[in-house]
Amino acid sequence: MDASDISALPFVDEHTTIAEAAPDAVWRELAVLMEGARGFRVAVASPCRELALVGRHPFSTYALIFRLEETGRGHTRLRAETRARFPGPAGAVYRRLAISTGGHALAVRSMLRRVRERAR
Repeated sequence: MDASDISALPFVDEHTTIAEAAPDAVWRELAVLMEGARGFRVAVASPCRELALVGRHPFSTYALIFRLEETGRGHTRLRAETRARFPGPAGAVYRRLAISTGGHALAVRSMLRRVRERAR
């Protein structure tokens, strides 16, 4: 999967935070956080603007897209959008376990919080 395939994946959710830091500081912390992430491959890396990661396993094809927007006064809005396809019965079960339980949202919000706090 590459960047052109991301928009074809169904939208799952989006989470947002505001960091009290410039986009370059947020970008650095996002890169540090994601460098150890397993199961992802970088599809798009536009420094201080967008980082799109893609991955695939038997139950899902997915993308996690981070977008950075300078909001003024040294603040940056950091958004994390998830897109994924969950094929077949096993995919449906996996979606229920990962998405419907709130586990995915909790993990993404935790990532955003970590980047926000470390970027200060």
